[in-house]
Amino acid sequence: MPTVLITGANRGLGQGFVRHFEAAGWRVIATCRDPDAYDGDALALDVGDGDSVAALAAALDGEPIDVLLNNAGIYGPRDYDLGSIDFDAWAQVVAVDALAPVRVAAALADNVAASQRRQMVFISSLMGSIAQSKAGGAMIYRSAKACLNAAVNVLSVDLAPRGIGATLFHPGWVRTGMGGPGAAIDVKVSVHGICNVIDRLTLKDSGRFINYDGFDIPW
Repeated sequence: MPTVLITGANRGLGQGFVRHFEAAGWRVIATCRDPDAYDGDALALDVGDGDSVAALAAALDGEPIDVLLNNAGIYGPRDYDLGSIDFDAWAQVVAVDALAPVRVAAALADNVAASQRRQMVFISSLMGSIAQSKAGGAMIYRSAKACLNAAVNVLSVDLAPRGIGATLFHPGWVRTGMGGPGAAIDVKVSVHGICNVIDRLTLKDSGRFINYDGFDIPW
């Protein structure tokens, strides 16, 4: 039975991933900041807190993780212009959306290396694509996801000698608390598409930036 660890498992896409993998017969390690408020079994993990990440790694020492699914993230401020940027909030979004997934990946790299599938998956966004950033706006979120993309691109090279793949996904514009009720697709469509691709991933796919439907996205 393969094992997947999912960050931010308590709502939205994270909750959708939990349900999908459980239905597929995987062992699911769900993590979130407040396990007491989680409907089911979950381990405590605040991805933005280094001590919390270290505690999770210690609790899982020696346990193989076939797929590490870095899903947790935040959007940050939405209504601002150049003269009203909240730079502290910007730093927080970068910390959670870009630095935290790398911290989790570093802490659990041995677990992934000990598994059969050896895959790290990172939920990014089309908004982090510089090539397709033509609309303007959302500087904070766009830059955080672009930072994540660059970091995972480097990870894909650095982890290759250990047989570990590192892949980025755009989940689509999804009807979640972040995406809003007017988004184009629901959680099931996004999760089903991403998981279909995950199931086919090999080390040759490492470093790709992939849409939920399997097509590559330009950097």
